[in-house]
Amino acid sequence: MASGKQAARSSAIRKSRHILMTATTLGLASVLAAAAPAQAEEGSVKIGFVTFLSGGAAGPFGVPARNAAELMIEAINAGSVPAPYASTGLAGKSIDPIFVDENSKQKNADYQKLVEKDEVDMVLGYISSSSCKAIAPEAEKAQKLTILFDCGTPQIFEEIVTDPQYTFRTGAHATMDNVAAARYLADTGAKTGSYAGINQNYAFGQDSWRDFSASMAQIDSNAKIAAEQFPKIYAGQYGSEISALLTSKPDVVHSSFWGGDMEAFVIQGSARGIFERAKVVLTTGETAMHRLGAQMPDGTIIGARGPHGDLAPESELNDWFRKAYYDRFGTLPTYPSYKMAQALLGVKAAADKAGSTDQDAVIGALKGLEWEGPSGKVSMALANGHQAIQGTAYGTYEFDKETGKASLVDIVRYDAECVNPPAGMNSIDWINSGFEGAKCD
Repeated sequence: MASGKQAARSSAIRKSRHILMTATTLGLASVLAAAAPAQAEEGSVKIGFVTFLSGGAAGPFGVPARNAAELMIEAINAGSVPAPYASTGLAGKSIDPIFVDENSKQKNADYQKLVEKDEVDMVLGYISSSSCKAIAPEAEKAQKLTILFDCGTPQIFEEIVTDPQYTFRTGAHATMDNVAAARYLADTGAKTGSYAGINQNYAFGQDSWRDFSASMAQIDSNAKIAAEQFPKIYAGQYGSEISALLTSKPDVVHSSFWGGDMEAFVIQGSARGIFERAKVVLTTGETAMHRLGAQMPDGTIIGARGPHGDLAPESELNDWFRKAYYDRFGTLPTYPSYKMAQALLGVKAAADKAGSTDQDAVIGALKGLEWEGPSGKVSMALANGHQAIQGTAYGTYEFDKETGKASLVDIVRYDAECVNPPAGMNSIDWINSGFEGAKCD
């Protein structure tokens, strides 16, 4: 009887050991399973991308920027970008994107969600200057690396965040656009006895007109302002403003309208004859030249907020980008696409230089960095290394009715140091000084 109890006890012990071993094995498997995603995340960099995915700015701006992001992310992860970007990922880690619509009434809350809930490693985005004005202080408060890839107002680092630690802008601000526009008029012999402006009534439009009119005062002191129009952003209808421009009879009309507003002005203004009676300068016009085709009047002066799109210099990287973009999306990339690609390559250059995607390492490497993009050299030269400068170009629009193709002629290029303020000097002070220290060939 005792031996039977002993056998039963031995059987129970063996069963308990089996259960314990099974439980331990299952527990270890659970731990490993739980650890697997963390290990996968350690091999990736989560980036929040913010651009217009809906609304009037989506078609001409936000979607081309998102398309470029998708193209570049895939190419960077695969290591298929031409040298010197042929290595895979950011310092070897793949990019894991999250896309957010900039067309939101709660931009700050969307940003906070990316940082706090989605736990992104960095945020890259923003087209509208009003967005950047709201987000730049938020980025400094959150202590999160944030890269503004487009928005134009010089206020970001000259007035709003004057000692940036976490915020960068990888494209030149709009002072460059407007100084170069005034120089282009002089360099091409345009009649500039009087000039007028139609610009959106918010930071980008106000700053653009301020810098253009101040530049004109320096370049042609005899030129007079004929009219100033500041319609509400996204207004869409500009009948009264166009009537005021026609009445004032300027030689030149300057506009920093962008997106749907710019396209609406081109269509409405050309129908009323404003493009025939004045030389019209569109500082962001490149985004519409292929979209509008014959609707864009010949002779319009076109800018691209940098040497982007049809104004980009020849290079292996530019050839690759244009072909890859066209093959994938069936259309040529415009300047929002170029600026998105430029920002991502800047991040890659910084991470690869640092050999790390740690935030402090990337910030340290990006500060003051120079790199090559599809549009040429970019230098983080202003705002203590947080604000980019680069050269730019303007051209005059022509449409070939036989081929149905738009092109730019009479292109004039300007070096970065010719059209951007020097370090330590605010834009308007530099213009009013007579462009002190400018280096123009």
